[in-house]
Amino acid sequence: MAVVSRQHRRYSGKPCVLVLGLAAALGLSAPAAAADLPAVSAGTDWYTGAPQQAVDDSWAVAVDGSTSVTSNSSAFGSVTVTTALGSPPTVSGARVRIEGVAGTYSYPGQAVGARVTGYQQEGSALAGYEWIWRDAALAGYIGFNVRSNQLSIADPGNPVVGTGVGLKVAGNFYANPTDRTMVSAYGSYSTKFNAYYSRFRVGYMVADGVYIGPEALFLGDDFFRQYRVGAHLTGLTFGPVQMSLAAGYVKDRIQGTGYYSSIEARANF
Repeated sequence: MAVVSRQHRRYSGKPCVLVLGLAAALGLSAPAAAADLPAVSAGTDWYTGAPQQAVDDSWAVAVDGSTSVTSNSSAFGSVTVTTALGSPPTVSGARVRIEGVAGTYSYPGQAVGARVTGYQQEGSALAGYEWIWRDAALAGYIGFNVRSNQLSIADPGNPVVGTGVGLKVAGNFYANPTDRTMVSAYGSYSTKFNAYYSRFRVGYMVADGVYIGPEALFLGDDFFRQYRVGAHLTGLTFGPVQMSLAAGYVKDRIQGTGYYSSIEARANF
């Protein structure tokens, strides 16, 4: 493969796929998957694209990081490591992904008449396959996750408590429909607490490899349900790191309305 699509160009070290299926995320901006952050070769992409470049297969591991905060009393961070097996990451092939998520949140505990603070940690190990075309990429994963939820005080109204293992599936998609537009989508689901996370983005290129546009997220579990609508700025490059910024409106079943902001970054090694 002599060239790579805008989506798969790489920087000297590019942002990795911030994926994270923070299911019960309670306020975490999901991980962006490899499909969300294109790669660059010296031209330009956690998600973007630009003119085609010669492919640089010197990197083998993509690392994505993200953090998200809401005015509804939640803050989460995640790290995702993705590597290709048996072939360069710029061509279709098998993938392995390791994810880690941690955060805290609080809410009014109606059953206990006091404010409850929750602490969540999650780790996932997934295997899958990614299909790469000239201007698009699609990846699917399956594996397991271990999730732990603790509360500051016992709340009989919250069933999402304790530690357990669940089956997890995830998928991500990225495409450049035209020379100046991008579309990305990510989704994950875990049988542990029926946790789910999804995000959809579209963008228009306002500078080389830099996109701006709307995004929508839906996340929750057996206790929380939340959606977010906002705007993102994707493709900002600082040396070997590529970044994405987002902010917008959030509606939570327990906490009501508020605002969120998130930062994502990717680097290739």
